[in-house]
Amino acid sequence: MDLKEILETIEKNKPYTDKIEEAKKREEVLAKPTGALGDLETMAVKLSGITGKVKNSVEKQTIVLFSADNGVAETGVASAPQSVTQSQTVNFLRHFTGMSSLANHFGCDMLIIDMGVKLPISDELYTDTFDFIPSGFDHTGEFRGKIVGRKLGKGTRDLSKEPAMDRDTALKAIMTGFDAAKAVKDSGYQVFGIGEMGIGNTTTSSCMLSYITGADPESFIGRGGGLNDEGLRKKIDVVKNAVTGFDGDIIDAMAAFSGFDINAMAGAYLGAAYYRIPVVIDGFISAVAALIAYTIAPNTVNFMFSSHESKEPGYLIAIDALGLKPMFNLGMRLGEGSGCPIAFKILEAATTHMNDMATFAEGAIDADYLKEGKEKKFF
Repeated sequence: MDLKEILETIEKNKPYTDKIEEAKKREEVLAKPTGALGDLETMAVKLSGITGKVKNSVEKQTIVLFSADNGVAETGVASAPQSVTQSQTVNFLRHFTGMSSLANHFGCDMLIIDMGVKLPISDELYTDTFDFIPSGFDHTGEFRGKIVGRKLGKGTRDLSKEPAMDRDTALKAIMTGFDAAKAVKDSGYQVFGIGEMGIGNTTTSSCMLSYITGADPESFIGRGGGLNDEGLRKKIDVVKNAVTGFDGDIIDAMAAFSGFDINAMAGAYLGAAYYRIPVVIDGFISAVAALIAYTIAPNTVNFMFSSHESKEPGYLIAIDALGLKPMFNLGMRLGEGSGCPIAFKILEAATTHMNDMATFAEGAIDADYLKEGKEKKFF
């Protein structure tokens, strides 16, 4: 299957408008004022458009995370060393990270994919197949899962000096993400979230955001994990120099100044639309990857839900360009997919009210029940 065929199918996968209307009509007769549950109602209706069912379940959940390093980190645009990518990728398997501890607590499985971690990880921790890591084990420090090996290199090249990768490699990354979405579908997951791990990827995502939207890097680039003033200035300059005067299509841009992780994430969003799976956006980098997918295939946005409002300045530019609204704002800025487990629970609330609430007719109290209730002092 090639990208052209995938994109043609995605654009045919329009929302089920008949089920959207049916879901809206049900919302109007549930035993509440119409709109009283706010965004939960909007989410329930959108899910109907994705699945073709008015009543849905999203209880089987997973987070797909792509890890990779970025050559541009060597220029000083990141405050943390690249060893963090290595250690955090391993610690996802132990449920020791922010995202994985939340996933474990809330019963979400994970799929961790090495797209290009620079520093070595033991071969014993790798698998060739898309194996999901189950939640539910305690913090024993034992490695209970595997990392999916899809390494495209030991990090990208330094985008400030040369293209981060060639076009064919960018396409391979997209297809890896697409294949991960297929694994989600084949494994029976009803919703998934998309996260990342990679030192330097707020720089690569900033390049892509500026390229797509035309936003001035000076206006939105933040300090990431804690850059000092000198590092922030360097980061802004790197992004400006990469994007200014760039003449190429979206795939060319993904090769020139994106990352293995972000390109694979974009492919996973494409896969969500292709296979009609609800997908949750995490923070800034995840939102930029979603915007890349939307730029390639606009219909992808009809399958996306945004989790938290990230504190990273460029986040709102990306999410506004998508026309989406964050579910919640807890001041989060971790990334990794950490907003997804919380968002899954909100989506559960959306499906629960649609599935289990009574309509006014179903909840009506007839005369016999009213008499019995008064006798038993229910009323």
